[in-house]
Amino acid sequence: MRCPVTLRRSPGRRPSRAGRSEEASVHDNGPTHRLSSRSAAEGDPTGRFERLYAEAARGAAEVPWDRDAPHSLLAEWTARTRPDGSGRRAVVVGCGFGRDAEHLAALGFATVAFDIAPTAVREARRRHAGSPVRYETADLLDPPADWLGAFDLVLESMNVQALPVELRERAIPAVGRLVAPGGTLLVIAAGRRDGTQVDGPPWPLTRAEIDAFAAGPLAPADVAEIVAPDGGLRWRAEFHRAR
Repeated sequence: MRCPVTLRRSPGRRPSRAGRSEEASVHDNGPTHRLSSRSAAEGDPTGRFERLYAEAARGAAEVPWDRDAPHSLLAEWTARTRPDGSGRRAVVVGCGFGRDAEHLAALGFATVAFDIAPTAVREARRRHAGSPVRYETADLLDPPADWLGAFDLVLESMNVQALPVELRERAIPAVGRLVAPGGTLLVIAAGRRDGTQVDGPPWPLTRAEIDAFAAGPLAPADVAEIVAPDGGLRWRAEFHRAR
């Protein structure tokens, strides 16, 4: 059963390190699209992430989602809900360079942040030397066994939408399996209407795909459909697991 949709307006665009806006980067298919095509042809749809980060490390590419601040929809959510991370664990899926992980750590969460791209993890550690965040290289589809059901807050922000459909169908329930009893899953994603075709990556998520995160013991608490300044859709969906 769907929970009610809340229509909201998002705030103004946040400039990125490379001068791109947060909203624009959602659909930026430049270097990532080229690298994705190469990886898909080689049967390695997630390999494009390491290729992009490696090229960026050599100065041959830019990472479109590289920004100095946490995602604005995460920052708004934490400002409104004021979560107390004391004595609680958080995990950031597909952490990239760590902007969201550092935000959660600042709220007191013992934070693990992982990415499938080793170069991204190395750069996150370099940028945040001395950080309490534990940055790890890991695969969402095959996480360490002790991560299952271990985190009070799980953040999935703009990652699942970058996967082709056959991997999205596996990744969506995999995210939920990280949530501890009594914990929260927060999903942030670009959105699209049912029946709308896109030439990804990324493939913005439909409402049905957002609803699919409520698998197993997870139940929807708040699903916000946000109309961005460019007219595009964004999702911010909160799910809770019973104790």
